[in-house]
Amino acid sequence: MKNRKLNQWFWKWHFIAGIISLPFVLVLSITGAIYLFKPKVENPIIENIQKIELQNQGEKLSYDQQWEIAQKNSKRKLNSVIISNKEQSTEFISGRFGGKKSIFIHPYSGEVSGTFQAKDTWMYKVRKLHGELLGGKIGTKIVELIACWMIILIISGIYIWFPFSKGIKGVFTIRFNEGKRILARDIHAVTGFWISILLLLILAGGLPWTDVFGGNFKKVQKWTNTGYSKTWRGIGLTSTVKEKRITLDEMITIANKENLSGTITLGLPKSPKSTFSVSNKTFPLSDQKMIHFDQYSGELIKSHDWSDVGSLIRGRMWLMAFHQGEFGGWNWYLVFLVAILLTVMSSAAIFSYLWRKPKGKLGIPKQPKNFKMSNGFVLVLITLGVVFPLFGINVVLIFLINIFRKPKEISKT
Repeated sequence: MKNRKLNQWFWKWHFIAGIISLPFVLVLSITGAIYLFKPKVENPIIENIQKIELQNQGEKLSYDQQWEIAQKNSKRKLNSVIISNKEQSTEFISGRFGGKKSIFIHPYSGEVSGTFQAKDTWMYKVRKLHGELLGGKIGTKIVELIACWMIILIISGIYIWFPFSKGIKGVFTIRFNEGKRILARDIHAVTGFWISILLLLILAGGLPWTDVFGGNFKKVQKWTNTGYSKTWRGIGLTSTVKEKRITLDEMITIANKENLSGTITLGLPKSPKSTFSVSNKTFPLSDQKMIHFDQYSGELIKSHDWSDVGSLIRGRMWLMAFHQGEFGGWNWYLVFLVAILLTVMSSAAIFSYLWRKPKGKLGIPKQPKNFKMSNGFVLVLITLGVVFPLFGINVVLIFLINIFRKPKEISKT
């Protein structure tokens, strides 16, 4: 038998978390499902730009010649080139992350085939809505807070609903003939139970992008030396300065000998003393490498593989890739299904609340009488507040409001 007062306490906090979160959860689940189609939107655009005619093209331009043309037509300094053995326009890149922009050079004519920047697509708006509710820094913090409350919703929801009385049958049963409120409640509870673990994994994959938790996570990586090493990023590695740097064609020939899989990027030297950096984005993640070469001699300076990556960054990269459905078809369909079911579950919760809410009242459950949180529960709340600072601040504010406000009603589950 469950502790009745503890169950009532959990119900109150599940209710509060739902009131705070559900409207935003609907936005995040819908935009998340749409954003999974990003490659299907962007890849055809890029492929069309890269397409070239192979007849009567003449002699192919060197990569250095193409780079000079690209740099003249780029407002920003180029930092890398994509190595490809296909007969297509060469992609040169400036900027990073959201500011990344590609300029494509026809390898035979030297013409600019086109440019591509994710910011110019409608999918970028979806991303901004999903990641920050179009609200900039404030928006990202709201999304982070909602993600924290979703974790509380999942944990408290499982405890409240778990079918001790109905047995295991309750995990599978949706009652269609007992009224619309019961139907909505069962859709919410049963669906929530089955996607709970996957949803926690997806939330864990999204949290590293947040400002507060994500920033603190990076600090922990640095303190514990469990992130990327400095030399992975080329820090501390230098080339022996000579009169002339090797050509891009020579460097690309050296890079191709590494037989890397996936999308191969050649990072250009940032200064006369820095290095060429060859990396690949591929799956499984364990096949990723980062290799640094002397920009004057082409000699290998440092080679990193996945075994050189710290444990925290490994977990972080795995979860972030899972969050975006990047591990293949099974991953994409699984995350898409969770996003759809989360939308259904959240909608059902809203309807269930509206159909049970007393007229003219919010229907917020009371704190159970004579209920005292155990030291264990207090410790759990403090721990969650430390790990998720925005959640901790939010809980303190709610408790303060609760102290100065006398509840007027007790709502039944």
